[in-house]
Amino acid sequence: MRLHQDQLQVLLVFAKEDNQSNGFCWACEKAGFRCNIARTPESALECFLDKHHDIIIIDHRHSRYFDAEALCRSIRTMKPSENTVIIGVVRRHADREESSILPLISAGFTRRYVENSNIMACYNELIQLEFGEVQAQFKLRACNSLFTALEKSQEAIEITSEDHVIQYVNPAFETVMGYQIGELIGKELTEVPINEKKADFLDTINSCIKIGKEWQGMYYVKNKNGDSVQQNVKILPVIGQGGRIRHYVSISRLCNDNNKVEKTCERVQAESQTDIQTCRHKDRRKGSLDVRSTTSRGSDGSSQRRHSSMARIHSMTIEAPITKVINIINAAQESSPMPVAEALDRVLEILRTTELYSPQLGTKDEDPHTSDLVGGLMTDGLRRLSGNEYILSAKQTHQVAGSLISPISLNDIPPRITQAMENEEHWDFDIFELEAATHKRPLVYLGLKIFARFGICEFLNCSESTLRSWLQVIEANYHSSNSYHNSTHSADVLHATAYFLSKERVKQTLDPIDEVAALIAATVHDVDHPGRTNSFLCNAGSELAILYNDTAVLESHHAALAFQLTTRDDKCNIFKNMERNEYRTLRQAIIDMVLATEMTKHFEHVNKFVNSINKPLAALEENGNNGDGESIKTVLTSPENRILIKRMLIKCADISNPCRPIEQCIEWAGRISEEYFAQTDEEKRQGLPVVMPVFDRNTCSIPKSQISFIDYFITDMFDAWDAFADLPNLMQHLDNNFKYWKGLDERKLRSLRPPPE
Repeated sequence: MRLHQDQLQVLLVFAKEDNQSNGFCWACEKAGFRCNIARTPESALECFLDKHHDIIIIDHRHSRYFDAEALCRSIRTMKPSENTVIIGVVRRHADREESSILPLISAGFTRRYVENSNIMACYNELIQLEFGEVQAQFKLRACNSLFTALEKSQEAIEITSEDHVIQYVNPAFETVMGYQIGELIGKELTEVPINEKKADFLDTINSCIKIGKEWQGMYYVKNKNGDSVQQNVKILPVIGQGGRIRHYVSISRLCNDNNKVEKTCERVQAESQTDIQTCRHKDRRKGSLDVRSTTSRGSDGSSQRRHSSMARIHSMTIEAPITKVINIINAAQESSPMPVAEALDRVLEILRTTELYSPQLGTKDEDPHTSDLVGGLMTDGLRRLSGNEYILSAKQTHQVAGSLISPISLNDIPPRITQAMENEEHWDFDIFELEAATHKRPLVYLGLKIFARFGICEFLNCSESTLRSWLQVIEANYHSSNSYHNSTHSADVLHATAYFLSKERVKQTLDPIDEVAALIAATVHDVDHPGRTNSFLCNAGSELAILYNDTAVLESHHAALAFQLTTRDDKCNIFKNMERNEYRTLRQAIIDMVLATEMTKHFEHVNKFVNSINKPLAALEENGNNGDGESIKTVLTSPENRILIKRMLIKCADISNPCRPIEQCIEWAGRISEEYFAQTDEEKRQGLPVVMPVFDRNTCSIPKSQISFIDYFITDMFDAWDAFADLPNLMQHLDNNFKYWKGLDERKLRSLRPPPE
């Protein structure tokens, strides 16, 4: 393995300077290693977290200064120490029986060093470590990177033993062949019917690879479904211990003749590049139908600013087969006799109320920012064999400390906080001003005011003190250490939800119980969020991912924990006085809305909303039925459509940052970027798959990431929501913000703001 290794770093932990510590200092200088010295366990831990040393040498001779074994155990609890070599310096006892090394090994030491302050002895020890344990650990670290590359490779890779037993396949192999990794590992090739070769052809391959030569050529394989796939294959023998062949590596790529998708992607990418070169300042968001196809209002200017949500929903990238079916039926209705048209109406009604809207997402290879966002937000992680575990302290819920107690009622709120909430009914309300005024506890105060405005206590038949206690418990279980997913984000989503609920079309549609469900769901929708995505938790094998079977992990946790926190103590149980059936209805609505914030079903929710609500309303308006209140009411208030509207409402509230005023939009962009940067840092430290590689703090372009997010997730969804709820101010902010990010990107800037003039 040919690898580049940086200069080794050594940490010496000695309470006092003596000949032994000086010996190692001089030995480090002689060997060309960087050396740091710590005198206390606290400074040692701090220094190690900063430098991530390759070797740590701890003085184990003087227990009166510090507990060396306890320090070693503390270091070993840190993830960066996984590949660190830790040496314990012990006393030399010529007249005493040799003691066991097991206690040191149990504490986490790699080996011991019997005190010897001779510089050459210290130097020899360091050199032996460098070419022994340190080099071995370095190779282990490198292996994590290599396996990450294999996992990300678009080529199908298979590794077998010398006896042709399958030991590894990457996700691309699973995709091509249709097998899950568990169906293949440990099986002999002859047990898996994937090779379709004649005996003489197989003998030719074996005779080549068994003498250590690589073989390359084309052959057909059968996937799990029995379909024949032509592949260009390279098989490489790997020489191991004893100079013998120990493994075979097979690298396969679909032949171009059979890979029409690949050709289409290449053609689209080429056309995209041409568009960029000839029209650099053109808006990347794809134009399509006039906005009047979904709503009767709008001017020529707004048509240019906004394009129809159907453009993206009906595009090849995300179109679901059911959408094509509905479009065909709609077209057939126009020329059908009345009985047939009515029958087709019933067909459409059935199709719109069943789970048939899951889109088929295409990859967006031409835009890595979009590709990473889709991969990071819309998948539940990569299948990967890993011993890494990410332990989330989900069970450690937070009690409310006495210092967090809020005022007795709304009348006792401090003037600065009252002033910060003066315009909370307006969209341009500044949540960050409230965050500062409340010392990062905006949820309790804003929650009290909004819940009072909507009469939540009266509906739930609970006291204001119970509501206040509940808000305190919920806010205490948001992580203030998260840069984005904290209680300020929750308060922001609550504010957006309340704003949407005040819009006339929404008020006509939803019942009081729907409003209560929406406000509670917004409050709890990210409670106990760890600041990491679902993909990260699945890849890390977290307890939550295991509990929820890698499916909607965080959203399921948020909903479950919210009810656990609420019902475990009468003091904060806002549901305790509700009638049983009404509580069950409310609970189901809250859970459904929280689960709707999961991004894997983003396009499904938007698709359903457009086809079941936007299109029927637009059809009524186009046919001159604006005055037909009953027809519109039927569309708006059916139970199925009310569910779709509530899902769309909380989804838009959850990711409304690009529709906020520019300064708020920039602040939110910085916060979510920092959280993604921290996740990428941790994925690299743990050797996990990096699910969003573009979010590397050293190379990321924040403007590009925002452009991709707006393009792929925001524009069509808010076009559809705007067509329903009438939100011109939000759409103007969205347009301004998109132009702002576009301007930074065209100047090749990667930061949140342009440099000062």
